Amino acid sequence: MDKMRELVDILNKYAYEYYVLDNPTVSDGEYDKLYDELKKLEEKTGVVLFDSPTKRVGGEPISAFKKHKHIKRLYSLDKATTEEELAAFDNRIKGDGEEIEYTVEYKFDGLTVCITYEDGRFVRATTRGNGVEGEDVTAQVLTIKSYPMQIGYKGVMEVQGEAVMRLSVLEKYNETASDPLKNARNGAAGAIRNLDPKVTASRKLDIMFYNVNYMSEGKMETQTECVEFLKNNGFRVHPFLRVVKGLDGVKKAIKEIEVGRKKLDVLTDGAVVKVNDFSLRDKFGFTDKFPRWAIAFKFEAEEVTTILKDVIWQVGRTGKLTPLGIVDPVELGGATVKKATLNNYGDLMRKKVKIGARVLIRRSNEVIPEILGTTEVFPDSKEVDKPSVCPYCGTKLKEIGANLFCPNSHCRPRVIAKLANFACKSGMNIDGFSEKTAGVLYDNFGVENFSDLYNLDREKVLSLDGFKDAKTDNLLAAIEKSKNPPLENFIFALGIGSIGKKTAKDVAKKYGDIENLKNATKEELIQIDDVGEVIADGIYKFFSDPANVSEIEKLYAAGVKPIYENSVTGGVFGGEKVVLTGTLSEFKRDEAAAIIEKLGGEIMSGVSKNTTLVVAGESAGSKLDKAKALGIKIIDEEMFKSMIKS
Repeated sequence: MDKMRELVDILNKYAYEYYVLDNPTVSDGEYDKLYDELKKLEEKTGVVLFDSPTKRVGGEPISAFKKHKHIKRLYSLDKATTEEELAAFDNRIKGDGEEIEYTVEYKFDGLTVCITYEDGRFVRATTRGNGVEGEDVTAQVLTIKSYPMQIGYKGVMEVQGEAVMRLSVLEKYNETASDPLKNARNGAAGAIRNLDPKVTASRKLDIMFYNVNYMSEGKMETQTECVEFLKNNGFRVHPFLRVVKGLDGVKKAIKEIEVGRKKLDVLTDGAVVKVNDFSLRDKFGFTDKFPRWAIAFKFEAEEVTTILKDVIWQVGRTGKLTPLGIVDPVELGGATVKKATLNNYGDLMRKKVKIGARVLIRRSNEVIPEILGTTEVFPDSKEVDKPSVCPYCGTKLKEIGANLFCPNSHCRPRVIAKLANFACKSGMNIDGFSEKTAGVLYDNFGVENFSDLYNLDREKVLSLDGFKDAKTDNLLAAIEKSKNPPLENFIFALGIGSIGKKTAKDVAKKYGDIENLKNATKEELIQIDDVGEVIADGIYKFFSDPANVSEIEKLYAAGVKPIYENSVTGGVFGGEKVVLTGTLSEFKRDEAAAIIEKLGGEIMSGVSKNTTLVVAGESAGSKLDKAKALGIKIIDEEMFKSMIKS
């Protein structure tokens, strides 16, 4: 029993570090070994300790949900969608008095759950329901690992949180799901309200906690104290919490959330504003539905339904066909949406998309909206025809997995996309070169290869409609200026298989020039971080093709000479794994990143246990909060400039 107790304690510690802090201290293999040892001891003794992690797996399906009455009512929030409504809320709160201290937090979009503890032990989990009575979903919530099975508080307590499905988890889940989920909100709600806990477990939910709804002994004084209590007792709490004075402070914090949420891995739909002082909350009280001391500021909707009118097919650089939906125009996220994309033909079939049906679309991160699924099919809805030949060149298509490909490398849209990728900022950085320019050059002069760009005749370009002296000279000057790109840009520009910007940089660092890369074996390539067999095979095949090698030689003959500059060994950022967050006043993000790399540092996209340094500019958000929570060194822009000078 002592050994079991020891294993349970250490496994729960590791789970807390992994699921709550995002800072694992052991590998999955080490955890699994201890878990298996505990399971064998439980089978041998027939005893399972109360807080054993073996309880937190999907059990057998239940026959129905039982109703449960909350100890204290759970309220929903009144909503504001404009600054005027927010100002009206603030005026009601402060009256003729001084500015009120508020807290501002993310509003997550999932399903509210309430967890009850008695004598420090987890007792049950329920949905919010109508606020007075919810459904007992204990078996389902037991599969979630972002809260503790026992806590130090020994009275009766209810804590409140939002069950969410991470966007990355949703994407991975949908890759193999026979019935893909339409969005993360439906994924979380459907998982909690599913009678089979194994379904809940398969969706790998989290819970973001934000409130202690009831305590039988003692009391909280402020929202900040409440959040600290949750953190200290092992509940997952999002690190963003702003304590502000008055309406101006609230609006500034909401702006932070509006910017920061686009980078979150969790679906959000607004911000929650609360009076911080609980004694003031008691003074304001509640309406029949809402607390008078809190409000949810809702952002513009990012999802909406509309009718799919048609599906057309686009051909990309690699020949992959992507279905594009033409929809009835609809307002979404401040723009009129007329088109929405799907990933491939397989995606179209899994989502049961039909012409004339009502579809759910989502717009985020300022990119073309995506069709998430079908919400309603009508009698006259019809199947989308599967193309057998390329809609642009008529070549018979190849089907590989869920994708359709045009194998004709001379197909017009393939060539144009290839040239545009070559000239983009992450490639050769030919300023002012667009797909439209590529199309004009292809149609008029047959420009198809990269090297053709470096042999353009000025007089011929001047003869084109819209190409006056200045435009032509600017284009030719930008092409000339591009001849000495960083090696990683040149590698990316070539369009080798699945190589992205990061892999291009890693490959450049490993080999230093194209000749070394050309002679690399697949076995050597696989040794590079994040280069698997598919990418390695793509690189090897690219350089095994004489046409590709010949094209690189033509580029060299035209004066193209990639440059690789080693970072400074032992530079001021030597050995540092650096995250940039917020806005720097004197540097663009990519400029600061280039300086750090040149001085020996490595740029990371997100804060993790491996991060050693965070450079924080103005309006730094959740990354800064997480860095503080993990005790990572943080510097501001002034310190950053000082380090560069040194």
